[in-house]
Amino acid sequence: MNKKVYSEIVDKKRKRNKSFAVLVDPDKTDAKKIGHLVELASEAAVDFIFVGGSLLLNDSLQTCIEQIKAQTNIPLIIFPGNNMQVSSDADAILLLSLISGRNPEWLIGQHVLAAPNLKQSGLEVIPTGYILVDGGKSTSASYMSNTTPIPHDKKDIAMCTAMAGEMLGQGLIYLDTGSGAKRTVSPSMVTAVSQHIEVPLIVGGGITSGNKAELLVKAGADMIVVGNAIEKAPSLISEISLAVHSVEIPA
Repeated sequence: MNKKVYSEIVDKKRKRNKSFAVLVDPDKTDAKKIGHLVELASEAAVDFIFVGGSLLLNDSLQTCIEQIKAQTNIPLIIFPGNNMQVSSDADAILLLSLISGRNPEWLIGQHVLAAPNLKQSGLEVIPTGYILVDGGKSTSASYMSNTTPIPHDKKDIAMCTAMAGEMLGQGLIYLDTGSGAKRTVSPSMVTAVSQHIEVPLIVGGGITSGNKAELLVKAGADMIVVGNAIEKAPSLISEISLAVHSVEIPA
């Protein structure tokens, strides 16, 4: 199977280049807003566009993907909320295993249901260890998955969970406080995790400014993902992209 997108993510980490991904939730936007977001993303040299949501009430995933692909060459990665969120028109999909929880449905159950469609789609599948961290409020991700996030101050639990995920073969580790979180993953937790894994580390949730994004990449995040804040203030795309890409990590 093609590993073009994953290879690009790994190559950026190897070169110590930080990445920025914009998350588009088809339920929370329309064609005009999507067009504007993609235009801003292209101008700001955003590295990746994630598409997905917890519910997708309007069955608009395919339309959203087609519009984005028609407008930009930025790699488009599906960030699925369930096994139905699959489209062969995307460049890749994160096969999320919620390793911070103990609900088998989100560790393997949804994956079994999605496997035939994923195999047939030809999509590049990127196994991803997904770790929910308490962001100060209940989020859609924790509610829908019926799992308890890792406490915000328990960096050792997050570190060991990430290590286990990598040992199980996950190609990425994703720390997330969820959409609309009141706070980000703590920089100290990001550092603890990043120092104990070799695979790229993605961090999302609660990132509402370039300063917060900069702190997280300096702490060890390889990729920053922002969705909710950009939905409210699209102009943040430029600010956060500049902050992420300006960070230089010494060899």
